[in-house]
Amino acid sequence: MENIAFSVKKTPIRLTDERWRHIVENHDDMAGYYDNVLETIEDADYIIKGYGGAYIALQRVKKEKFLAVVYKESQNDGFIITAYFTKKIKLKNEEIIWKKNY
Repeated sequence: MENIAFSVKKTPIRLTDERWRHIVENHDDMAGYYDNVLETIEDADYIIKGYGGAYIALQRVKKEKFLAVVYKESQNDGFIITAYFTKKIKLKNEEIIWKKNY
């Protein structure tokens, strides 16, 4: 089974079972955050430029901690690569592609 979230560009972004297994096997603290991963794609606080044409959707969970979801998208399709919690993001050092208006 795969679930779909829509990016800020309204592109469907897929989260496959294979990718979810990869995420929780490599980042065991992500277990139980499946819905949060999809929500981060749809309701990100920031989208920053990743490597190799990927984007990273960020949702702040604490003052200095983000849920980061790495994904790729084309004009009409996309997929999640990985997701993790991080305190290492310094927004002033990142190329911000999109920012939520509050």
